[in-house]
Amino acid sequence: MATGSIRASFFELYTPKLVTLLREGYRLPDLKADVISGLTVAIVALPLSMAIAIASGVAPEQGLYTSIFGGFIVSALGGSRFQIGGPAGAFIVLVSATVAQHGVDGLLIATLLSGLILLAIGLLRLGTFIKFIPYPVTVGFTTGIAVIIFASQIRDLFGLTLEHEPGPLLPKLQALGKALPTASMPAVLVAITAIAIIVAIRRYRPHWPSFIIAVAVTAAATALVGLPVETIGTRFGGIPQSLPMPHLPPLSLAKVVDVLPNALSFALLGCIESLLSAVVADSMTGRRHRSNCELVAQGLANIVSPLFGGFCVTGNIARTAINVRSGARGPVSGMLHSVFLLLFMLVAAPLASYIPLAALAGVLAVVAWNMAEKHEFAALVRTSRGDAVVLLVTFLLVIFRDLTEGILVGFAISALLFLHRMAQAVEVENTCPFAEDDRADGVMDNRRPYETDLATDPDIAVFRISGAFFFGAAAAVGAALDRVGEHPKAYVIDFSAVPFLDSTGAATIQGFVRKARRQGAAIYIAGAARPVRRMLLVHGVKPPAVRFRTSLDDAIAAARDRTKSVEPAAKPLPV
Repeated sequence: MATGSIRASFFELYTPKLVTLLREGYRLPDLKADVISGLTVAIVALPLSMAIAIASGVAPEQGLYTSIFGGFIVSALGGSRFQIGGPAGAFIVLVSATVAQHGVDGLLIATLLSGLILLAIGLLRLGTFIKFIPYPVTVGFTTGIAVIIFASQIRDLFGLTLEHEPGPLLPKLQALGKALPTASMPAVLVAITAIAIIVAIRRYRPHWPSFIIAVAVTAAATALVGLPVETIGTRFGGIPQSLPMPHLPPLSLAKVVDVLPNALSFALLGCIESLLSAVVADSMTGRRHRSNCELVAQGLANIVSPLFGGFCVTGNIARTAINVRSGARGPVSGMLHSVFLLLFMLVAAPLASYIPLAALAGVLAVVAWNMAEKHEFAALVRTSRGDAVVLLVTFLLVIFRDLTEGILVGFAISALLFLHRMAQAVEVENTCPFAEDDRADGVMDNRRPYETDLATDPDIAVFRISGAFFFGAAAAVGAALDRVGEHPKAYVIDFSAVPFLDSTGAATIQGFVRKARRQGAAIYIAGAARPVRRMLLVHGVKPPAVRFRTSLDDAIAAARDRTKSVEPAAKPLPV
């Protein structure tokens, strides 16, 4: 199925989704839904913002400033309808290292510089290239970050007394092991209680705000019983009930040069994290974000946030998913989430002094557990030795060396493995070369010719994928699959000319299958070679979600039989 594209103007590409929403018509029922979802997200973001700030080595109110100012700008100016911006657990490692090396002023300068870099990336339309990062790399660094976040919370989880906690993982674990005799039983009980409350609520009352309930219950118990545990009040003296005036941190050329590597790391991780979050929102709603517009908004948010004492802002996958599940209609929900956080801070700041740090550590321990992509990690290890090598190298470099180094090395190994695999494919499958020569008219191949009756059939959409379906082609194939104007009863995807499929390509097909199933459509995959089919099965593309057929003829015949007995699927919301 061929589709054409009309080149959009600059202003169309960078028009915020808020403007799109208002043009479509924004009514009172939409506002009511956004108020409810914004309040729900704010309740979740309140303890998380403070916990992430404390784990990053800064004051808890700085996490709130980040969500209030940065989150508002991300929603108001971004290219995603449902993105929720604020501090993210993925940044804890980089932020804490920056604070240790350059102090809080260095962190603010690095955040501002990263905003300028993100702004340039978005305006130069380079956001599309972030989609080329291979799937094993994203799983490796996400799981590695989860491990580091959990390690950073061991001190407060056990209430350990430690004069200096090293940053690198191995020295940190050695220091924590030596400090184990100083563990506080009340702190351990508070942490276990917080984790147990979160787990129980998520199992039996999944729509309740588990994080804030756990923090509120443990804070009340700590205050009433008088438990000897460290709280926000004892360590930080509470949080202020007012907003700071905007001001620039002390700037100098030497300081800018010193923190520039940190700023580049912030920008790189910000690109990945925010666009992954936007893609998750798209997969949940059927909408489509504008990646470069989203990066421009992220850049502006990171420029404004440090002026008020905040730090790195990015799209947050967990809060964005909660926003969608809470019934948000558009960016107004994210803007209201920031307003509600401001109101919470102005009204309830004195109560924050009673929050035990062990409870916040329990919250982040749960966040780390959820962030670790355990099933994806195990699937990639089983898939192939190449993907396993990329995954493990990225994971180990992230936890033992550096996040940016892990991403870059993982990407480089993925590229080398792809070239190696393609060289093997050309040698073994010499009838299906990587780049085919032009052919004269009348020289046919094994592909079926164009059929007018099939092309005009509104009930069946046929896609023919040719060539290596790897991480470099996944974005283009995914976009082509998403551009289908009609919503047929059945999709047929012809894999007969695909000599190679990697995990990123399989994940792309899995996402398409998930969206098509929500429309009530049947999916048939034809002609997949055994290695290709195995890769699809490992990534969850298997019956009953899809049906495999050995040839395109069989798949089309099965699809036609299917469409005769299926009612037309409901049309999804417009993008």
